[in-house]
Amino acid sequence: MTPLLVAVALLANGVAVGVMVSTVIGLAPMSLAVPYQTYVGTVQFLWKRYDPLMPALNATACVLDLVLVAVVDDGTARTLFGAAAALLLIVMVISVVKNVPINRYVMSLDPRRPPADWAHTDPRVRWRNWNLLRTALAVLAFVVNVGTVALLLGASAGP
Repeated sequence: MTPLLVAVALLANGVAVGVMVSTVIGLAPMSLAVPYQTYVGTVQFLWKRYDPLMPALNATACVLDLVLVAVVDDGTARTLFGAAAALLLIVMVISVVKNVPINRYVMSLDPRRPPADWAHTDPRVRWRNWNLLRTALAVLAFVVNVGTVALLLGASAGP
């Protein structure tokens, strides 16, 4: 059972990290480079696709890391899986408290008509900055998870 839990945790964490890194290197820079109409239309198209996927992936990885804390015999591995879970929890909090409200705001906009105060309310830089932070934390959680698995595999291989 534990190898399956580890595999699913790594898969969920790894896929989430891949998607998040793609937003850092592609979508965020693109959103800053395009005009209002393209930006709003793109977010309105993509958010309906990212929103159900990303919370599920991050929550799955976090919950499975917590389960691994309870079922793994190695104390160091338990601590590391717990650290990865804590990092993923922070990722989810940043998402809910910072990025999701920005996405909801953009979803409420009319792509054909920018608000009169758009120059002051344009959220792209704030969204990018929060996304960069949560992506870095998710990557760190993935590195911790992969390192922990390597530690466990090394310990099980013996001298």
